[in-house]
Amino acid sequence: MGLDAMKPGAIAPALLLMLAACASGPQGGAAQAVSDAAPDTVIDEAAVMERSAQVAQSFQGKLQAQLAAALQAGGPVQAIGVCKQAAPKIAAEESAASGAQVSRVAERNRNPAGGLSEELRPHYAKLAAAPMVDGKPAATLWRSGTGEGQRINVLRAIPMQDKPCSTCHGTNVSPDIAELLHALYPADRATGFAPGDMRGAMLVSWPASAFEVK
Repeated sequence: MGLDAMKPGAIAPALLLMLAACASGPQGGAAQAVSDAAPDTVIDEAAVMERSAQVAQSFQGKLQAQLAAALQAGGPVQAIGVCKQAAPKIAAEESAASGAQVSRVAERNRNPAGGLSEELRPHYAKLAAAPMVDGKPAATLWRSGTGEGQRINVLRAIPMQDKPCSTCHGTNVSPDIAELLHALYPADRATGFAPGDMRGAMLVSWPASAFEVK
């Protein structure tokens, strides 16, 4: 996800808001439960959704705090580096602390490492068709794998907001921002979004056994 290429002296409170909002996307969610497990296997899907929301919010809060500190210390250029380096590190920390596998993914991604697997594509497409439900980001839940390797997965939409996220992800990204983004992400595909489009999603994947109702 990209940030500004403005000079450090031009930082304004609005820029800090832009970085925080683009780092996190809207919070909250509405779950659509989908299950392909055996009928005699019962999962507490409400608990999965609640715990996944907690993990997502922890991720978002940590990333926002690091972006704010980088802005104050070195301006937008340093903040761009933080977003590039810190987001994967925070995802790894959240994964270790929670027992889930935490990541961000997108079809039109900024970082190629955040692309979609074939398993994710149908679930992502379903969310992209309606990224918001009752004013909140949509979410979908499904199970994958078999036996001890079975997992329960939650994918949460990150809908595009007009302001401030269009600055780095919209249809009219300024030349200076575009130049810096291209330097850091030569294969960047995460621009050209209109408000309401789904620009990405957060994936939280758990061992199914952690939520099995005995």
